[in-house]
Amino acid sequence: MSPWRNAKAFCSWLGLCPGNKISGGKVLSTRTARVSNRAATLLRTLATAVGRSDTWLGSFHRRMKSRLGPAAANTATAHKLACLIYHLLKYREAYIEVDRLLYEERLQRYRVAKLKKLAVELASISLKLSKLRRSYLEEVSNSIAVGDGRWRVT
Repeated sequence: MSPWRNAKAFCSWLGLCPGNKISGGKVLSTRTARVSNRAATLLRTLATAVGRSDTWLGSFHRRMKSRLGPAAANTATAHKLACLIYHLLKYREAYIEVDRLLYEERLQRYRVAKLKKLAVELASISLKLSKLRRSYLEEVSNSIAVGDGRWRVT
């Protein structure tokens, strides 16, 4: 695994990383590069099969498929498989299967924490808006006086 400095470089060589063509701050394209690499083709094919399995990778693939669509989910799962293969080969470690239920529980905790953070932000925005509204109403009521049955601005 010495030709590549890290897993990101390996995945990029395989063509499994999104591109980031940006010009003047405008994103022009995020498509993956076209490469004629047999390993990348094999990993994309395996990603489809992994998506039907009852593992944490299958759960990941199904989650990405619902969010990104089938083609992008295949690429994302192939990218994850490539990173996994890189680490297994570089460090010569045995693969340890991650329990799907633990993986989904961790995702659930992350989602709950994100929703709590969003609720706190929403509450602070709501408080600011209510203060703004109250001050605006006070200002309007002070500037409008009723006299002789007509409205006039003072």
